[in-house]
Amino acid sequence: MRRGLDTIRNIGIIAHIDAGKTTVTERMLFTSGAKHRAGEVDKGTTTTDSDVEEQERGITIYAACVTFEWKDVHVNLLDTPGHVDFTAEVERCLRVLDGAVVVFSAREGVEAQSETVWRQADKYRVPRIAFINKLDREGADFDAVFEEMSKRLNANPIAIQIPVGQGPPHVANPFRGVIDLIEMKMLTFPKEGEGREVVVHEIPEDFEADAAIWRDAMLEKLYNFSNELTELALLEQPIPAALIRKVLRDATLKMALQPVLCGAALQAVGIPPLLDAVEYYLPSPSDMPPIEGEVPDKKKKQTVREKRKPDLKEPFCGIVFKVLPAKTGDISWVRVYSGELEQNSRVLNPGKDIKENVAQLWLIHATKKEQQVEAAGAGDIVGVIGLRQSITGDTLCDTRNPILLEQIQFPETVISMAVEPESTTERKKLGETLDMLKRQDPTLQVVMGETGQTLIRGMGELHLEIVKNRLLRDFNLNVKFHKPQVSYRESIARTVEVVGECHRQIAGQSLFAKVRLRLEPMPDSTMGVVLLNECPFESLPEPLVTAAMEELKLCGEGGGIIAGFPLMKLRIRFLGGEWNPETSDERAFRIAANDAFQQGLAQGRQGVARTDHEAGHHHSGRLPGRLRGRPATAPRDHRQDRKPRPSHCD
Repeated sequence: MRRGLDTIRNIGIIAHIDAGKTTVTERMLFTSGAKHRAGEVDKGTTTTDSDVEEQERGITIYAACVTFEWKDVHVNLLDTPGHVDFTAEVERCLRVLDGAVVVFSAREGVEAQSETVWRQADKYRVPRIAFINKLDREGADFDAVFEEMSKRLNANPIAIQIPVGQGPPHVANPFRGVIDLIEMKMLTFPKEGEGREVVVHEIPEDFEADAAIWRDAMLEKLYNFSNELTELALLEQPIPAALIRKVLRDATLKMALQPVLCGAALQAVGIPPLLDAVEYYLPSPSDMPPIEGEVPDKKKKQTVREKRKPDLKEPFCGIVFKVLPAKTGDISWVRVYSGELEQNSRVLNPGKDIKENVAQLWLIHATKKEQQVEAAGAGDIVGVIGLRQSITGDTLCDTRNPILLEQIQFPETVISMAVEPESTTERKKLGETLDMLKRQDPTLQVVMGETGQTLIRGMGELHLEIVKNRLLRDFNLNVKFHKPQVSYRESIARTVEVVGECHRQIAGQSLFAKVRLRLEPMPDSTMGVVLLNECPFESLPEPLVTAAMEELKLCGEGGGIIAGFPLMKLRIRFLGGEWNPETSDERAFRIAANDAFQQGLAQGRQGVARTDHEAGHHHSGRLPGRLRGRPATAPRDHRQDRKPRPSHCD
């Protein structure tokens, strides 16, 4: 499995849903000879959409890895989902990839998830090329999509191809090929050749002017990156295609430009030039900067930053970026950054300070093992069997040369669903199954809600629906699913200062006290009620202060004044008060503290907020709104009818 680093391309296909990523991947496999027949998404016969849910829905849910040879390079390709619910799959793939192909629909253009994946690629500094797909569709507009890339993505696209015609066969000027602006030739792809055969023509007369304009625009951008190119232009000398590709590659690797190609993947148009562009313009592992990580310095008892080059002579380090759980042993996908990983070896997981066994190494095809190998070197992506405690984002490294790489960060979950097993036996099976699914999907969270329900958290309704179907169909669990019972909390919206008083006659005795409080919201806190004593030591006797503080603590535990829900994100500062040696006692200060507390809640314009395990989470199904009283659809709570609690001394 030892290959020259310059011959490896680790790339991903990223795009909005339905832009044609999986079809592009399938055509790449077929064109390269890795498959003898191209599958179709609508028929559920594609290589990378192997899951039942993917085949039924016609969308990609799980990232899949395929490998193939194209001319002089070996390509490791990751086909990623386009739906926003599965954006974490894109996140972890871009973390380990060297380059990307961004697919745009010529009809829909730059869409919402297009912007998301573009930002993710920017975040991980991934050079990319663009492919404007579906030029054979009604409403296709190459120029509009090209312009949108600049405006909406803040990109710097450079067209190296333009379409010959646009739209389906029945329009006046249908899409029938592409013009290569580097060679200045027209390329067509006969149906009988199924996309593998490329026929070179001279540019038709009616497209010569457009081709000249686009080529001039291409060269104008490239002049900024090459003096040699500029000199040839000033001398009006022919510019070699090899020089254009070299300058274009250098600019692409620096992320200064994004070459744009075009075609129609479903009709097998434009795939061979796209594969050539992967070879020409996207980086090999040797083009990437050394990976950085933290290395412990035992003498100074701290960590220092260290770099590892993509070289077989360097100590081994890699990162686990996907785990496929199985009862016979999980398959962990590992990107090797430096050194060499051998089977039947031991590696260190520095983040958890444990050693792991590497029993077997496999080449991956889609989501399955394809071929067992003895070793994997820098730049390779390989499946590892034998890891027991390492999960997505964990670093693996040489036991004698530890290094901890930056972890993969995933977005927070936004929706919850309650799951309930039918029996105790099913509860144990459910727990084991959810643990397995969590190893596969780092964005899936399982928590025990305050209401006692087992809650599954995910990235969206589709995400949870997929999990639900897997539990019922793939694992045959006897479980029920419900809307989560929502736990509510109350807080205040603004800071207020109040004075509570006690002027009462109790059993013939006059009582007097004043207590001054400041109530403040704590928006970013997860705490309940924080009570601070800021009363000057000499202003009040200690027993009176203690009585007031005890009363405030009880008030904070008693709930709000609107719906009686527990309070949280609230800070109470006891600033001081007034007393009289003859008429002030602990009872008076308890009454005054209670009065000040109730005033503070009322003046703070209190609102109801969903918190605890469901804080900030939307729930599958229709949700109650944020109301000033108890929501009509909220679960019944014994606190709802409780009046503001008076002081027990009243």
